[in-house]
Amino acid sequence: MTTMQSIPPTSERELARRRYRRGLAQRSIGISLASTVVFAAVMWWVLVRSPGWQVTRDTFFDPGYFAQALPLVAWGLLTNIKVLAVAVVGVALVAVLLAALRSLRGPVFFPLRFVAAAYTDIFRGTPFLIVLYLIGFGVPALGLTEGVIPIELLGTVALVLTYSSYVAEVLRAGIEAVHPSQRLAARSLGLSHYGSLRLVVLPQAVRKVTPALMNDFVSMQKDVGLISVLGAVDAVRAAQIQVAQTYNYTAYVVAGLLFVVFSWPFIRLTDYLTARQQAREQIGGLV
Repeated sequence: MTTMQSIPPTSERELARRRYRRGLAQRSIGISLASTVVFAAVMWWVLVRSPGWQVTRDTFFDPGYFAQALPLVAWGLLTNIKVLAVAVVGVALVAVLLAALRSLRGPVFFPLRFVAAAYTDIFRGTPFLIVLYLIGFGVPALGLTEGVIPIELLGTVALVLTYSSYVAEVLRAGIEAVHPSQRLAARSLGLSHYGSLRLVVLPQAVRKVTPALMNDFVSMQKDVGLISVLGAVDAVRAAQIQVAQTYNYTAYVVAGLLFVVFSWPFIRLTDYLTARQQAREQIGGLV
């Protein structure tokens, strides 16, 4: 009858190492907290001692105007969220199509590759505000429809046109980063070009470029506020209305804070995905 061997006790040297590492970690946390408090105190002292601080506080950080503008600007933010939700789907579809067209091989597909490349070059080089003006004011001027085209729809189209070019290039970089043997193995199993791209190449490509895609998504969250230039009553336009009525700029601060709160979870998710991907790539590479 065999007996289980007991686990040997941890040596005193190893325990000392652990205590030393815990001490270093606690000291680092303490130094970080202390330096943060000192930095915040210095910045606050500089602001308070500034000659125009009283006027700046009353103009941009008035609590009464903040409470008055918060519900109205938050209601306008719902418009931004709706436009963003539709635009994300449109950007994903158009970007995948563009990346797939640019990945085609053979001289017969040159016209498709040229059109996709021209599309990405034009819309990556054109400022988003110009695209908004062209779509928001140019499309209704064509008179293609009898009714009035919703401003939110025009803003969504401008977002899709601009950001699909950025996302398409990110996806194309991910596709090219997948080793050619993966594509050849998929074709040897009888998969078509479309099947190998959909089942084998794209899933690996998306995993490789997920942090970059999340950064584009965060950028699109901010730029969705520019649809206010077309007249859409979103968070930015609601803030402008409040400023015009009260002659106080606190509403702009409210809009900025709401956009930060809305974007913060996705920013932290982007950092987490970036750190996880970096950790995976460095497994076994650290000594």
